[in-house]
Amino acid sequence: MLKTPVIVLNVKTYAEATGNKALEIAEIMDKISKETGVSMAISVQATDLTTCAEKVSIPVFAEHIDPIKPGSHTGWTLPEAVKAAGAVGTLINHSEHRLKLADIDVCIARAKELGLGYIVCSNNIATSKAIAALSPNFVAVEPPELIGGDISVTTADPGIVSGSVDAVRDVDKNVKILCGAGVKNGKDVAKSIELGAKGVLLASGIVKAKDKESVIRDLVSGL
Repeated sequence: MLKTPVIVLNVKTYAEATGNKALEIAEIMDKISKETGVSMAISVQATDLTTCAEKVSIPVFAEHIDPIKPGSHTGWTLPEAVKAAGAVGTLINHSEHRLKLADIDVCIARAKELGLGYIVCSNNIATSKAIAALSPNFVAVEPPELIGGDISVTTADPGIVSGSVDAVRDVDKNVKILCGAGVKNGKDVAKSIELGAKGVLLASGIVKAKDKESVIRDLVSGL
């Protein structure tokens, strides 16, 4: 389980965060986390899990798992495989890799079986509420239209954050909310916390930045 409040970076498949570049970002986050005591985690491509997990102490997450068990599933992502590669958790149902609710349920069950932490992504209040019924560790609310943009969800649609917090708490008070989409700076982080979230999930705000360390330090200032 991640300590909160937390900053979670999902590097996606950006060239700026592939291979050794993913490790470089992970090492910057690890250094700042140790200096400040702020909880951070990084989610990297499956091919970079071992490299990052062996070199940093912050939690390293997979970007996805499939609802499968060992067997004949060519090209799928086996939960056992990401754990063996060093992942301590995984994202589930990111808006760029959506799953059916039944498959989300299986992925959560598989993660629990293996002792993997997990963050289930949601695109709106109704979906957040449905996911909360599955009792995940975290629900990350990310309106798809704002992902990768320059306007944070906390500015464009703060109601979806506070509304999701209320809806999830009505179902299961133990589920924590993360806020994502367009998060770029410390002000966005601070606003997320003000709206009831326990942290943020972001990507391009760090990955695409020229000075990644300065951006991470600014994000930390919001906590």
